[in-house]
Amino acid sequence: MRLKPTAEPSETEPPRRGEEPEDCASCQAGDDSYLWTNERWRVKTPPKPSGLPMVIILETRAHLDLGDLSTMHAAELGVLTVRLERAVRSLDSVARVHVNRWGDGSAHLQLWFLARPTGHLHLRGPFMTMWDDILPSTDETQWRLDLDYIRAWLDES
Repeated sequence: MRLKPTAEPSETEPPRRGEEPEDCASCQAGDDSYLWTNERWRVKTPPKPSGLPMVIILETRAHLDLGDLSTMHAAELGVLTVRLERAVRSLDSVARVHVNRWGDGSAHLQLWFLARPTGHLHLRGPFMTMWDDILPSTDETQWRLDLDYIRAWLDES
């Protein structure tokens, strides 16, 4: 086994996807492509089920990154994070929910909620995103029922 050498530090950071609102996929997407929306937030899922029982993405409606949030947005982010974690964790097939934000992908704030399936202890930890691509896809009928449940949970609160 040989370690891969690390690259020399770059003098400049490359731009992220969608740095400008007119180039941002999230800003250009209509509400019809989201599971749930309100005046400041939108919730989406990947277009089809994956290896994890549920993957949910929370985004700001406005073109903001984490450090750009107003005090009101920041407070709502906390409340919505807890609501979404509770909703996803309440699914029968879910043991834990990992909440993640990666700052290098998109310039538009996205919080990812990744559901670890009950009993699958080998999926614990930071590599769960890789398992999502490796595991067989969740049953689509159950996935759609779970999406309806999460939408209803968000509508109630």
